[in-house]
Amino acid sequence: MYAAIRSATLLGTRGAPIVVESHVGVGIPAFTVVGLPDEGCRESRDRVRAALLSSGLEWPNRRITINLAGTAERKGGAGMDLAIAIGLLVAQEVIHPSAIEKMAFIAELGLDGSLRPTAGMAPLVDAVSDCEVVVAGSAVAESMLARPPRLHGVATLRELVDVLINNQPWPDIDQIPVHVVEDPVADLADVRGQHSARLALEVAAAGFHHMLMVGPPGAGKSMLARRLPGLLPRLTDDEAFTCAMVRSAAGIGSGVTVATAPPFRSPHHSVSMAAMVGGGSSYIRPGELSLASHGVLFLDEMGEFAPTVLDALRQPLEEGVVSIARAHSSVTMPAKCLLIAATNPCPCGAGTPTRCHCTPHAKQRYLRRFSGPLLDRFDVRIHLVKPSTVDLTSDSPGESSAVVAQRVAHVHRVSLERQGCLNSAISAEHLDEVAPLSRDAMVWLRRKLDDGHLSGRGYHRIRRVARTLADMHGEHEVIKSEWVETAVSMRVSVVTQTEFH
Repeated sequence: MYAAIRSATLLGTRGAPIVVESHVGVGIPAFTVVGLPDEGCRESRDRVRAALLSSGLEWPNRRITINLAGTAERKGGAGMDLAIAIGLLVAQEVIHPSAIEKMAFIAELGLDGSLRPTAGMAPLVDAVSDCEVVVAGSAVAESMLARPPRLHGVATLRELVDVLINNQPWPDIDQIPVHVVEDPVADLADVRGQHSARLALEVAAAGFHHMLMVGPPGAGKSMLARRLPGLLPRLTDDEAFTCAMVRSAAGIGSGVTVATAPPFRSPHHSVSMAAMVGGGSSYIRPGELSLASHGVLFLDEMGEFAPTVLDALRQPLEEGVVSIARAHSSVTMPAKCLLIAATNPCPCGAGTPTRCHCTPHAKQRYLRRFSGPLLDRFDVRIHLVKPSTVDLTSDSPGESSAVVAQRVAHVHRVSLERQGCLNSAISAEHLDEVAPLSRDAMVWLRRKLDDGHLSGRGYHRIRRVARTLADMHGEHEVIKSEWVETAVSMRVSVVTQTEFH
């Protein structure tokens, strides 16, 4: 007696279709799950058995073998409980195979026979959207994010069996449309003073350049970072869908609500490696890096993060994706985000020699947390000072986010039309074509290279930032020396606030 039921498993931020094969045969009574299951899948035996008995259905006291076929990756979670239960009922000829043809089942079973949602309902349903998908009634809203053509929500296993056996009508579900919301974001007009920092923030948004702010407590680093999402363009439909899939896979789905504002993630400095870049012991979950896709990842007090966690960001920031490999699984998750970091100049935060109370050893240990390769990922590095009393007490607001966002959107539009990507993503081989330098600018940069003030990578990053500055001022052809000099001035050292390679 054999049955094959369609279902899905979660691999990072995407769902993968699988076939749950059930075989009930002669032999010593046992229940075995094969096909690279994790501990959650193995525990399905007790959940499925209790759910069947609670629903007035028989548990086959025979040798049961469950095979999770369809992918060579490890399968995790309890979302295959319902498919296993239906497979056992089909194998026992309680349900006719024709009744479940072209259907897929995704739900966890409660011991009382109730159907419950599991993490990642949206990407799981998306993986089997070519079938009629049966989910828990409480999971219908989140499942609708995948826009499945046929979706059924059922409350209990008994209710589902009655539908499949007695041809009863499917329970009615509310056809909740996927609606778009615009999350409120803080306005840049609240920032008093900090004119150079506001310019740097606009440059970071316009070119999608990673940015590092160094300054004492109270200088406004966090305030500036939290206003950056308001400068970025609203998410496109594809970007909003991707963000919704990642949130669902992380278990923080928000029903059928799709946000158009770029996400803003600000993890605590005690965050682990797995929580930052993704991972996990049972199955791989997306981390803060993926949750910030198409938005902003803000590392406040970067000096307090573990150095290994910071260095793990280097490759994903370059490639826009994060690849997690395990012995039995390997997944790739989105990681295209704008990294904004803030740090104090030293452990005490004062920074200036007259006020700093840190020992040389403490300063050295603090700065060792920032590796050179990581610092090199920041195209814009600025030093902030506390705003003056006049600026802080001024009644006149600064330029609003809406006004700056219009200029940022214009630069995005120009760069995408010119080279098909934002300025931070211009490849080195195309710099001469899309970011040509004037004669004076080239002479000035060569002098910096000869003096050792710039490395080869720094040279390319300076040109990208200069391209953004020129676009912001309506100069979309040759880059003048003044924009190159401004770009270099926005690349200060973490230690001395002078030009950094």
